Amino acid sequence: MGLADETAAFLGSILLERGLSGNTAAAYGADLRSFREFLEGRGISRAGQVSRADILDFLERGRRDGLAASTRARRTAAVRGFFAYLAGAGEISANPAGMVESRRRGRVLPRVLSEGEVSELIDAADAKDARGLRDRAILEVLYGCGLRVSELCALSLEDVVSEGELLRILGKGSKERLVPIGRSAGEALNLYVESARPQFAKGEKSGTRVFLTRLGSPFTRQGVFKIVRERAAAAGIAAERISPHVLRHSFASHMLAHGADIRAIQEMLGHADIGTTQIYTHVDAGRFAEIHRRYHPRG
Repeated sequence: MGLADETAAFLGSILLERGLSGNTAAAYGADLRSFREFLEGRGISRAGQVSRADILDFLERGRRDGLAASTRARRTAAVRGFFAYLAGAGEISANPAGMVESRRRGRVLPRVLSEGEVSELIDAADAKDARGLRDRAILEVLYGCGLRVSELCALSLEDVVSEGELLRILGKGSKERLVPIGRSAGEALNLYVESARPQFAKGEKSGTRVFLTRLGSPFTRQGVFKIVRERAAAAGIAAERISPHVLRHSFASHMLAHGADIRAIQEMLGHADIGTTQIYTHVDAGRFAEIHRRYHPRG
């Protein structure tokens, strides 16, 4: 796979899994096209051939060309995200951008839904037929377990362990973790598997994947994204506010709001770095301010 295919795969991933806006994805695409042209000028045709020096030279060229600080910060984020994606997918053996300093202008807070909006979204999947049972289970598991959409798609029946109380998840970098299912998600998942999945299963074609399309095939990320958007529209939630990854963000934010330990959230999300998880303390700043006002003697 060459640079053009590698960048296309990354851009598709950030649209589906991270729920970035079309404008942001387009800007990242322009940044990576510039990067690809720069590399091709050096005779580099695949990401696996790129060195840290190549990346630094490209970023330095942007400074010399007079690009705005905000543009350079976005360009750095695009390159870092691109190589992190390839490393996580096992497409490259080492991440040459891993030690490249991030030029942050200030962290962008993740989008989340309110608890009420999540309830309305899940209720929009009316569990009166097989499709409704399936879609409701998808939404419950995404939100109830904080899974990445790729992790949900890869979920097999054998991954439901400990008498249905845990999910065994193979996350980024092939790191395995156990995630509690929770009562509501567990009930929805069990009902789907017992009552609805047999109606979608088509023998060997379906294999042991948990979530199946009407054709009996395992779900793709695009298919799950479509279901989330469809049910969100029925719940009156604007399309630009919702994606599978927004449900993952909402899981973490709501867990923190109800007193969960941040390191426990880190483990459930499968974050290698606690700093990645700490962004949710910023999302929940309003709750902390309210606690301060309520309990501090001079609040």
